[in-house]
Amino acid sequence: MTRKKVKLAYITNDSARKETLKRRKKGLMKKVSELSTLCGIDACAIIYSPHDSQPEVWPSLVGVQSMLAQFENIPQMEQSKKMVNQDSFLRERICKANEHLKKQRKDNREKEMTQLMFQCLIGKSLNSLNMVDLNDLNWLIDQNLKEIHKRVETLNKEANSQVGVALASGAGPSGEVNDIATRQEADRQASEVNMEAMQKQEWHINWINPQEHIGFGGDEVILPFWDNNHNDLWSSAFFP
Repeated sequence: MTRKKVKLAYITNDSARKETLKRRKKGLMKKVSELSTLCGIDACAIIYSPHDSQPEVWPSLVGVQSMLAQFENIPQMEQSKKMVNQDSFLRERICKANEHLKKQRKDNREKEMTQLMFQCLIGKSLNSLNMVDLNDLNWLIDQNLKEIHKRVETLNKEANSQVGVALASGAGPSGEVNDIATRQEADRQASEVNMEAMQKQEWHINWINPQEHIGFGGDEVILPFWDNNHNDLWSSAFFP
């Protein structure tokens, strides 16, 4: 069974307040004793109660007086270096709460703009946004682009490092054989590409300058397709 969270406020009921003081005072003394034993430090506790004529101390009255004497021998500046009162403690808590609230608002704003960005990607209009929303959306997009570019650079560096390691591990006699085979394969592919380019160039030339072979009594006449004499020969051959 989980312990119920107690609200930190003054207990108005007298009997409940007395019972709480008794129970928590005992627990506090136990914690001071455990702290002194586990960490090997000098510690003491003094608790004044309106219900008791004498304050309750730990470990003993002599021990408390010895600890207070040691504390008084410390310079004043060192004594107050880490000391806080109720006012300074509350101010510190308020500052921390404000910082936490500021961070939470920033996180909520980023989540809101992220949701809006994804909605824009599926076609939502930006006409309803004001200038503040547009500026925040622009900032968020810039941050995402920076992260993407940084990730791409990291992946490229990792790929280059892996290639360098592979080349270094292929050094030596076996590496030389692999390099020769690689160069031969590259030369073969380059030769095929050059041959294909030459064939394409020849095909383009033949397509631009086609030649016809027309036989007249065993002789062949080769003329360009667009020559006027060529057209006359066609006319005389089929329409005498």
